Amino acid sequence: MYIIVGLGNPSKEYQGTRHNVGFSVIDAMAEKYNIDVDMRKHRAYIGKGMVAGQKVILAKPQTFMNLSGESVRSLLDYYKIDETSELIVIYDDISLDVGQLRIRAKGSAGGHNGIKNIIAHLGGQAFPRIKVGVGEKPPKYDLADYVLGHFTKAEQEKMQEGYEDAMAAVECIVSGNIEEAMNRFNRKKKEE
Repeated sequence: MYIIVGLGNPSKEYQGTRHNVGFSVIDAMAEKYNIDVDMRKHRAYIGKGMVAGQKVILAKPQTFMNLSGESVRSLLDYYKIDETSELIVIYDDISLDVGQLRIRAKGSAGGHNGIKNIIAHLGGQAFPRIKVGVGEKPPKYDLADYVLGHFTKAEQEKMQEGYEDAMAAVECIVSGNIEEAMNRFNRKKKEE
């Protein structure tokens, strides 16, 4: 079984913001695979279902981004999941172009507070993650204001593609092919 965690901030005011792309991917997966993510457990909304023939739990922590590790730790402990191979964390990355993916089997937090907190709670960095690009912060912008801001219409279209790619990457990973996912999605998209 896999636990697929999308990071974001709870409450309506953060819906659709750059920082909530993890939640957006989970919502897209819930729709595609007909999984209701409405059970409140482990400080998260969770839903159980199947993706690419594998049992999965989709999770949206409700702890706010900076405390995501509390929810993730609780989920892993309860379901006895090995974070190095059965956890996938999906989150925003400002160092990637809008909609671009970067998949890693492990790594540092790279300045992302949600990931910092997960690493602190897990006591290690070895867990698969899918970073979804939200674009670089413009000069003179406050980082918090930028990541809590919304996408432009043009960016929303690119993000839709990014969500589709993220779902395809999850399918690869739960099928045991993280290398294939990295080879397929860890490259810059060509401008049209």
